[in-house]
Amino acid sequence: MFTDKANKIFQDVIEKYHVINTVDQPFTNPYDKKSNLLEHLLYRKCWIDTVQWHYEDIIRDPQIDPVAALKLKRQIDASNQDRTDMVEYIDSYFLEKYKDVTPKADATINTESPAWGIDRLSILALKIYHMHEEATREDATDAHKEACQKKLDVLLEQRVDLSTAIDTLLDDISKGDKYMKVYKQMKMYNDDELNPVLRNQK
Repeated sequence: MFTDKANKIFQDVIEKYHVINTVDQPFTNPYDKKSNLLEHLLYRKCWIDTVQWHYEDIIRDPQIDPVAALKLKRQIDASNQDRTDMVEYIDSYFLEKYKDVTPKADATINTESPAWGIDRLSILALKIYHMHEEATREDATDAHKEACQKKLDVLLEQRVDLSTAIDTLLDDISKGDKYMKVYKQMKMYNDDELNPVLRNQK
């Protein structure tokens, strides 16, 4: 199943990040873009998500210096754009893979593309990792660990359901029962022609 591979890569990324455990660490993709494009994209996608997860932790520090907070906000904005770009690259991979499949006459479209499901799967891997940390944290109270374990159980069930849904969608697309139709995000706030604040600065 596709999601077996994806979930394994996401786990590898998150564990690799936490060896050094800093947002400033260098990134190296172990998968070659030419020979292992899908794995390359999945690894990069989860790395972006993992760094951004920790950006979001840092910026919530009530004692953060305002100048540092503004710089970090810009980094989060750039990370969000990278995340969106990676989703579109992954969808492009699947569009190319299934380009010769002719949808059946009664084929239907899904509420989201495969890559946006994969985006949620990557974020879910981070939730599971960090909720497990909280459920097993030695200095936490028993009540805290018990509450986190219950949440972790739900997240693990959610991963099974989401993985099954993604694999089913890809199988349906391959058989022509579903078809892909991808819309670009067309974000306006980063565009100096579409964001009136940026446009007025020109």
